[in-house]
Amino acid sequence: PGRLATTMLQMGLTHVIAGMGLRGTVEQQAEQVARTKERYEAAGLKIVGVEGAPVRFERIKLGLDGRDEEIQNFINAIEALSQAGIRMICYNWMAGLGWTRTDQRVPDRGGAITSEFDLATAEQMGPTRHGQVSEEKIWDNLVYFQKAVIPVAEKFGVRMALHPDDPPVSPLRGIGRILTSAENYRRVMNIVPSPMNGITFCQANFKLMGEDIYALAKEWCDQKKVFFVHLRDVEGTREHFRETFHDNGRTDMARLLKIYSECGYDLPIRPDHAPMMEGDTPGQTGGYGVVGKVLAFGYMMGLMRAQNIPYV
Repeated sequence: PGRLATTMLQMGLTHVIAGMGLRGTVEQQAEQVARTKERYEAAGLKIVGVEGAPVRFERIKLGLDGRDEEIQNFINAIEALSQAGIRMICYNWMAGLGWTRTDQRVPDRGGAITSEFDLATAEQMGPTRHGQVSEEKIWDNLVYFQKAVIPVAEKFGVRMALHPDDPPVSPLRGIGRILTSAENYRRVMNIVPSPMNGITFCQANFKLMGEDIYALAKEWCDQKKVFFVHLRDVEGTREHFRETFHDNGRTDMARLLKIYSECGYDLPIRPDHAPMMEGDTPGQTGGYGVVGKVLAFGYMMGLMRAQNIPYV
């Protein structure tokens, strides 16, 4: 919270997706969650989900020693979050690397700054410190994790919203990536079939996969598998693309928002990766400036209002 919370309230926003860095027993984590929740509520904001995973879990994704301890920590976090009424976790399976861009200083309209990814440039960087990690190994690690965690999430009613790989290419700097197609997502949701095993529908990543994102959004909304939406757009291919503003990409944002509104259940959504604009703090990570996000939220809210789509 703080100044950013004031900006959000001035924009008419009342709900947030929060970050958490939890550790310890269920009781210790519950105390940490309660304190964070109180701070947000004191600022007038309600937490509806956690993004970035609530605990460290890189050892889990890579299958390293210590992963069982990390899994237990994750299980504790699920119970702690449920006690606070927070029932959605957005997590990813990008082992060794997070979302990746090769240039975060690309000029856009009016001098704005956006980011891009180029596979050839990424390959010139060579492997990460983890060396070569096969897709098979990454699949095995995800199966191990989901079999331990999804039943717990179902017990406590916490939706596990798996984010696609960004970019959806494999391997990336020596590490296999598996969340690179709708077919692979269907496989994931069958590892442990559960109403709590679902998706963060990050539009641009599914677009880069070559999927029909309108049909895919409807398919998974009808199945009640979309738990969280990242509204964003890109130009290019999975091997070379750049982020766009929310109002100048080729994706029909209004059409997607209509599809999401017809899901029949509450669906948290936020714009993601807006270009940096005048007034944003120099040096911020590309895509996470405040001014660009204000434009993105305003555009999204305007499209919803124009279509009589309710939101809070």
